Amino acid sequence: MHAASTPQLHPDLDKLLERIHTIGREIIAPNADDVDRDARFPHEAFAALKAEKLLSSYIPVELGGMGLSIADQSKICEALAHYCASSAMIYAMHQIQVACIVHHTLQDDSFRAYAREIVEHQLLIASATTEMGIGGDVRSSICAVSIEGDTFTLDKQAPVISYGATADAILVTCRRSPDAGRNDQSVVLVRKQDCTLEEISGWDTMGFRGTCSNGYTLRSRGAAKQVFPGPYADIHRKTQQPFSHIVWSSLWLGLAQSAMNKARASVRAEARKNPGTLPPTALRLAELDAVLFSMRAGVQQCVADYHQRLLDTDDAAFSDYGFNLRVSNLKIRTSELVIEVLTKAMMICGIASYRNDSKLSLNRQLRDAYGAALMVNNDRILGQSSAIQIMQKGD
Repeated sequence: MHAASTPQLHPDLDKLLERIHTIGREIIAPNADDVDRDARFPHEAFAALKAEKLLSSYIPVELGGMGLSIADQSKICEALAHYCASSAMIYAMHQIQVACIVHHTLQDDSFRAYAREIVEHQLLIASATTEMGIGGDVRSSICAVSIEGDTFTLDKQAPVISYGATADAILVTCRRSPDAGRNDQSVVLVRKQDCTLEEISGWDTMGFRGTCSNGYTLRSRGAAKQVFPGPYADIHRKTQQPFSHIVWSSLWLGLAQSAMNKARASVRAEARKNPGTLPPTALRLAELDAVLFSMRAGVQQCVADYHQRLLDTDDAAFSDYGFNLRVSNLKIRTSELVIEVLTKAMMICGIASYRNDSKLSLNRQLRDAYGAALMVNNDRILGQSSAIQIMQKGD
């Protein structure tokens, strides 16, 4: 185990979380059912988040951002998920892209200038990592970036670009050049004004409907300086994979906690009806809390580990087999446990949780929870982990 202590949270995080919960109650939650029903982008939520300058919260203070850490972002994703999982997921995916810029490009003047643009204009960043013909293997690309002089051109058929139509820019993975191998990849910052998106598939799903993850043929032409300076392999290992699994798992923890809160409200209401008698569902509530404890412990452990590795500035530490297994296991277990929590919470709340017109309804939350294991499919992760297990030495 990499030596890691509990990360120091930002001194203003409590006030920021208080503000986020106010936005959640007053703006995000009242629109969440409409966002889900119509599978539309949560414009109200992001107008409020932009007003708080939260889209640039991971950017360093010297560039105008808040300089929040992965530990702070974990707490924010958890808080947002109490009110709308789609809004929380979009925020999480945006911060993953911002982290890629912060961790891998700020030695370059043009990217430092772009980071300041994110702060000033609260730009929303999406990603296009999957591609038609490769399935969900983000470490492989068919499309390639072609650079001639100071200009790049790039075409990609992406089956999913979450909130692509609303984003101000998209980070696109591709082969480094037309003659590069499938795993020899780069990342290109594609600005909205530099690309066209031709829709090839819609997004009529069971859950996470507000992420608007349509498929597109992306065609772009822009400045060659928008190609990331390092290989995607390094970006994936240090940032894309661990940061994603942590903020996603934090989101699922928040989703689970919101279900726990409704289950507790149901048990309390039952207890008030029969003073002095413990409701039968109280035992189920205690069991549910134990599951949440496991989820939270896993998130906190991986946050501390990853945060310390970032502080140590040793890029080799992100190649550690044990670390990769832990962040993969975090994603797998939290995506499984969130379904267990939602199911048990529904049993506690009873038929009220099954109704769409009830304050205890968990319909939307349950549908969102089932997407957790499918976003970067757990079987794909387990397949990768099984290969690492063979190479991993015993602790």
